[in-house]
This record gives sequence, C-alpha cells and structure tokens, in this order.
Amino acid sequence: MKAKKIGVNTICTHVGEVEDTQFKGAISPLFMASSYAYEDVDMKRYPRYFNTPNQEALCKKVAMLEHSQAGLIFGSGMAAVSTVLLAFLKKGDHVVVQKTIYGGAYNFMVEEFPKYGIEFSFTEGFSEADFISKIKENTKVVYVETPSNPLMLITDLEMISRIAKPRGIITMIDNTFASPINQTPADFGIDIMLHSATKYMSGHSDICAGAVAGSEEHIERIWNVAKNLGGSLSDYTVWLLERSMKTMVLRVKAHNKNAKKMAKWLNKHPMVADVFYPGLKSHPSYELAKKQMKGYTGMLSFELLPDIDANSFMKSLKLIKQSMSLAGVESTILSPARTSHVLLSTKERAHQGITDGLLRFSVGIEETSDLIADMEQAFETVLKKQLV
Repeated sequence: MKAKKIGVNTICTHVGEVEDTQFKGAISPLFMASSYAYEDVDMKRYPRYFNTPNQEALCKKVAMLEHSQAGLIFGSGMAAVSTVLLAFLKKGDHVVVQKTIYGGAYNFMVEEFPKYGIEFSFTEGFSEADFISKIKENTKVVYVETPSNPLMLITDLEMISRIAKPRGIITMIDNTFASPINQTPADFGIDIMLHSATKYMSGHSDICAGAVAGSEEHIERIWNVAKNLGGSLSDYTVWLLERSMKTMVLRVKAHNKNAKKMAKWLNKHPMVADVFYPGLKSHPSYELAKKQMKGYTGMLSFELLPDIDANSFMKSLKLIKQSMSLAGVESTILSPARTSHVLLSTKERAHQGITDGLLRFSVGIEETSDLIADMEQAFETVLKKQLV
C-alpha cells in the first residue's frame, strides 16, 4: 500500500524521531555512546559509519524533505560536498561546474582536484548552451548551486536534468540557500541534493553540519567513501539539528516574507545601486524562480553606490550583525569579497560580479520596520561622515 502523503510541517515535526521506548518522552532521546555491541544485534553501529540511532533517524527526515529515498548527515557542509564529489569522481573524470558557486566548494575543486587527476570546467553562463559546451566524453558530474551565493542567480533545474540524464551524467545541487522548504530539486530530475545544514536546517547559528539526499543507490555509494573520510557528526549535534528542523517551515516562511519586504525597500533606496533577489519582478530569472521555487528564501544581496563605503555602512548598523555565516533567526550582513569569496583572486571575483560594494544580507525573523530603521540610521551615519 502506498504511504499516505503528509505535509511538510508534519515531516519536520515527526519524521526522523527516535522513539523513547523507556520513558515515553515527547522528543527523541539522545544516545551519546561511541561504542556499541556487535554480537547478537541487528546492526553493528559505529559513529563513523553514520548509523548511530540519532544519525540514522535524522537522515530519514532529510530524505523525506528532499523527496528522496535516503540521506546522510555530515560534520559540515564542506564535508558533505567533498565526500559526494569524491564518491562519483576519480582520476581521468571530468565535472562541469556552474560558474558561481560557494567559495569553499570552488576552492576545494581548484586546489584538490588536480591532486586526484580530476578535470573540471566552469561554465561562462547559465544557459543550456553554456552547460552543453563544457560537457566532454569523460564528464561524470554536473554541479550547480541555485540560488547562487551571493548574487542569487537562478539555474534551470529541468534543463540541467534534461541535458545530463541521456548522457549518463550525475547531477548535484547545493540547495542550501533555498532549503528544502523553498525548493525540492528531485522533482525536477536532480540526482543529489547537498546542504550546509549549519544554515536553514539549523537556523540558530549554534551548530555546524552538512546533509545529503538522493536515491538509495547513490547514498550507498557516498556512504562507502564517507566512512573512510570520517566526516560524521556527533550525536549531540545531530540531536540539536533534529530539534531545530522541527521549526524549519515556520522559520523559513518568516525569512521569505521579511526578505521580500527588505528587497523591495532596498530596491527603491537612493544609496543602493542594485538588489539581487529572485522574488523581485525585476530579477532577470524571476519567472524561472517562480516556476521552480515555492518561496524565494531569506537571502539577498545588494550593491551600494560606488561612493558609499561598504565597510563603514556595516559598522554603523546596530541591530543587523556583521557575521560570517547566514540563515540564523537574527539578521546578518557581510562583504563576500572579504569573507565567503576571499579565497578567490580579485580578477576571479570581478569575473563573477562580486565587487567591494556588494553586501550579502541574511534577513532574519525580526520586525522589518526595525530592520529598515537600522539601515536608515546606518545610511545617514555614512552620509554624514562623507560630508565632513
């Protein structure tokens, strides 16, 4: 019998719980053991094998949220990214990579792939022709990130699947910025979904984790590499992540609503040159985002006018925090040129459209009136300094 479909809020709240058979508690008990019996047991459990009770249960939640068969939880987003790529690529293989991806993933490919004899090509654009032009006979993987970090560019997921599947190419997406609440790439034919679970899955800026979802066959292949690389997550952090994911739908919807309001406000501000948010009708890929996303995320970026000092503006903010990460319930802001993409050369950043005046804004769940007031006073402070 086909399993009854349940709502996403119910998935977040109940799927992947560990049953408390002893005391009947309302939440998952935490199993902290790093050593388990191996005789007369159904499964030989070991933390590095990603199969402790808390690890195993949470993977079910991740998989169901991503409309997939199976999942894995990792110690960080980059542990997930590196393990997945190495699971499907070997010496002599080639991967096509979207031109704008997370700086850490970019750096991993540029610095590590040559050591393994793995070839890679970055696309020049986002069209079907851009991706097809980079595909070779030895291409095994196409890797994308949409919305992209930090310019919120949108890649057509159906197109990626359409060009990859007939060629036997595995498709992977970094789905961190959207979260599975706003976007489920498996519905468009993408094979493997990756997340920095540190971000929207956690949502409270207090843990570091990664997540992967895909078919049972693909996850089995990833697991065979993962157990050797050792990027597993501690059970206490797994437990905290499960707790956080219970409220993910509520949080993400609040982020979406606030980000759209802030994007519209910034788009009209005289000291802002440009706003990058797929929920704006002025965004070049608005119709595509509308087609493949359920919400437009709490992330946006905006570029200040050339004569406005970005660092001075950020230092003048009082409520919105300068912070390295994103997707917490609190609003944060950073300069990609000085943080997430600092490992890229000035030329590489310019090629991707990342200027010194570009700021990435992770919109939290505060009252938007308070966020606007904070930005207004920061703009006024910077303007007064420049007039002195």
